[in-house]
Amino acid sequence: EKVKDVCLRHKFRYGYRRVTATLRKMGLCVNHKKVLRIMRQNHILSKVRRKKKKYINGAEPMVAPHRLERQFDASRPNEKWFTDVTYLLFGERTLYLSTIMDAFNREIISCVISESQTLTLAMKTLKQAMRGRKVKDVLLHSDQGSIYTAKEFQAYAKENGIITSMSRRGNCHDNAVMESFFGHLKSEAFYSQKITKVSNTTVRKIVLEYIHYYNCVRIQEKLNHLSPKEFREQVV
Repeated sequence: EKVKDVCLRHKFRYGYRRVTATLRKMGLCVNHKKVLRIMRQNHILSKVRRKKKKYINGAEPMVAPHRLERQFDASRPNEKWFTDVTYLLFGERTLYLSTIMDAFNREIISCVISESQTLTLAMKTLKQAMRGRKVKDVLLHSDQGSIYTAKEFQAYAKENGIITSMSRRGNCHDNAVMESFFGHLKSEAFYSQKITKVSNTTVRKIVLEYIHYYNCVRIQEKLNHLSPKEFREQVV
């Protein structure tokens, strides 16, 4: 029953490893193999689908070098940030989600949803992340999209002491952390819940609720089976 409760609470987003870790956090001594067996017997395996991506090698960027060099970890908050934009094709019209993630605990520290992918979207996202944080010498990593290579964006970052870094063209591995987050969001918040076409207002609500869930509830093996918020509060 405890296994079923955890699966239901997380809307069948958790695989057996996360279910096991959650049960252990609750003080139960459980074996991951037994949890997997229970989930199989009761047909409550994770509904999240796995998506394979194709990657190609690219050339070095023109505006900012690949300073990150795939070193995705950080020893403190506001040392490295990742940013990217993804399409949301679940509403009446296409929406664009722009986010910034802190490398230290994989927390989404800024998110803006817009009906257009413009420089304004990128600027709003950056300004939201900067609010109340010390940003001097933060390394901000992005792809080579026009909103990030724009002179205004680069100048604003430089004025505030932010160091920009860019993926090599066409190389998704260089910003793999953001690619992974967007994949989790779409799989866990939409595909696994069989959500295909809803109103744009509903899409916005689902995304914001998922980001709160991701930051405050969803545990990560990399963070010692804590959520990003729990990890930050425990370590900092």
